[in-house]
Amino acid sequence: MGVADSALTVELCTDEAEFGSLAAAWARLHRRCGTATPFQSHAWLHSWWLSYGSRGRLRVVLVRRDGDLVAAAPLMRAYLPLPALVPLGGAISDFTDVLLDDAFADEAADALADGLSKLARGALIDFREVRSGAAVERIYERWRGPRLRLVDSVCLELPAASMEELLGRLPAPRAQRARAKIRKLDALGVERRIVRHDEVDASVRTLLRLHQLQWQGRKVTSEHLQPRFSEHLIRSVGLMVRAGDAVVTEFRLDDAVVAADLTLLSPHLVGGYLYGAHPQLRERKVDVATMLLNACTEHAEGDRSRVLSLLRGNEPYKHHWRPEAVTNHRLLLARRRTAPVLRAAAWDAAARSRGKEFLRKRRERREHQERQERS
Repeated sequence: MGVADSALTVELCTDEAEFGSLAAAWARLHRRCGTATPFQSHAWLHSWWLSYGSRGRLRVVLVRRDGDLVAAAPLMRAYLPLPALVPLGGAISDFTDVLLDDAFADEAADALADGLSKLARGALIDFREVRSGAAVERIYERWRGPRLRLVDSVCLELPAASMEELLGRLPAPRAQRARAKIRKLDALGVERRIVRHDEVDASVRTLLRLHQLQWQGRKVTSEHLQPRFSEHLIRSVGLMVRAGDAVVTEFRLDDAVVAADLTLLSPHLVGGYLYGAHPQLRERKVDVATMLLNACTEHAEGDRSRVLSLLRGNEPYKHHWRPEAVTNHRLLLARRRTAPVLRAAAWDAAARSRGKEFLRKRRERREHQERQERS
């Protein structure tokens, strides 16, 4: 790819080693992009590629201004089954995006959109799980070819408030029960501590072991049990902790680690990503969700520019805290010659949505029938 502007150049990185060497420049750009989340950090994306990438499919579009990196779109070639360009990070990332330097956002977005348009000659660009206000929305606004915005996953968010303030949002009886659960933690002697950066690798291994133990015999996200996921998390989290993009917390009881939590941090978001808890906590009637939220609020408390995100998922237990539901979006970008691929992707998404709705209603009917039979 050639010159996009007198001061801007657009490059295409397809080499894994070259992508790895971008760590320092990428980190500077990541800090200068106000909408970036930890899922756009180099530590997360490069580690993900090492665990999940396929040789020959890397497609990272870079925009430089007088040599400095001012925009980046981390993509890979995929088949859905039709040819597509999808963000690095895959299904284990709650948000996908591009990076734009806030100081040059408009011109960098213009150059990045041009670069992506050239790259999309034979493939659909498919951004899943785009958070509202993400940098890639600037690309969507500038796109001159066929484009489509679809609804994606639901995320739940709380204000960046203290635990006491969150309790104040609840009905009095529910708040009273939550306070009793917190007092029980103190009575049992559950202690928590932030893990030092030089202890992170060992702590993440403990977290993964506890995560597997807590879900033993129950339905679990199968990818979280795969060696490649463990390798990715161990490799990336230490670097993210050093950069301030993550924090690992351990919970101890009777001098043993009984739970560990990974929380991701950005200027606008604090999000609990993954935890592991020993089954003995539930046996001792510890409310693990309340324990984790109580710890997580410390990283968000008082910073009104942030939200406390419960990340993707609409699980009933999250609604106990009266969060706000926000919807991620899926942005599809195509050239005229690939417009049929865009329409095919839209039809497929609609069919899957109808299928999920059918299964949801059938599950609700079954649960209603079971309740009636028990009564």
